[in-house]
Order: sequence, then structure tokens, then C-alpha cells
Amino acid sequence: MESFVEWGYLGLFIASFLAATVIPLSSEIVLSILIANNYDLTLSLFVASLGSWMGGLSSYGLGRLGKWNIIEKYFKVKKEKITNWKNYIDNWGSTLAFLCWLPIIGDPIAVGLGFFRTHFYLVSLWMFVGKALRYIVWALITYWGLSLF
Repeated sequence: MESFVEWGYLGLFIASFLAATVIPLSSEIVLSILIANNYDLTLSLFVASLGSWMGGLSSYGLGRLGKWNIIEKYFKVKKEKITNWKNYIDNWGSTLAFLCWLPIIGDPIAVGLGFFRTHFYLVSLWMFVGKALRYIVWALITYWGLSLF
């Protein structure tokens, strides 16, 4: 974490990008430290949101590379199960991308949206909104926590 903090905004971008992929990392800590060190709040939120959004889109892109027959063959998932997931995603559509900020399930949602070829521009929009709101809430919590000391 220290290296990311030492790199300032670039470190925040990298941490946010990596945290939005399957790599377990907490970019929120980097954001909090930058806020505590009086980095510009608006720029910090934008950089964190942008990095996380681009990381989420990379997961979406990974899903786009997926093929039905490979999923069945190598992951032993039956076509009926894949079809059930497709129906679920089709019902909710691109708005599911809003939930890509969630820990543990956010990355599989992004991959699934890509796999099922959900509308890229709408997925991008909803994903950015969800990730930006997450960082805004985290920044508010950070400011509240700092005010206690």
C-alpha cells in the first residue's frame, strides 16, 4: 500500500484499477490516506473512479472473450445453468453494472455482462456511476473519521 500512496494520484489510479479486477486489493485505503494528506478531493475521487471503472471494464472485456463451449467443457457448467444466468442478466440488463462496485460479486457481474454481450455503453455508464458513488461515500466516511481526531 505504501508504494501506491507514495505515487500519489498515479498510485491511486493503479490501486483502483487493480482492485476492480480479480486481484484482491483495497484502493479505499489509498484514497483515505491521500485525503488525510490533503490531496485534492475532487481529483482524488475522479482518479479513483476512473481507475476502478477501467478495471471493471477490463473484467467486462474478459467476459466478452468467453465462449459457451469452453465454459461447459472446462468449468463443467451445464448449458441450462448458463441459460438461466443469461435470462437473469437479460431481465436486469445493463443496470446490473451499477453493482460492480460490490466486493466479491462485483467482478463476476462484470465478467457475466461481458460474456452475455450486454450493451457496452450502458454497462459503462452504470458501472461508472456505481463506482463513483462508492468512492464518494467512502470519502465522506473518511472525512467523518478524520473529524473524530
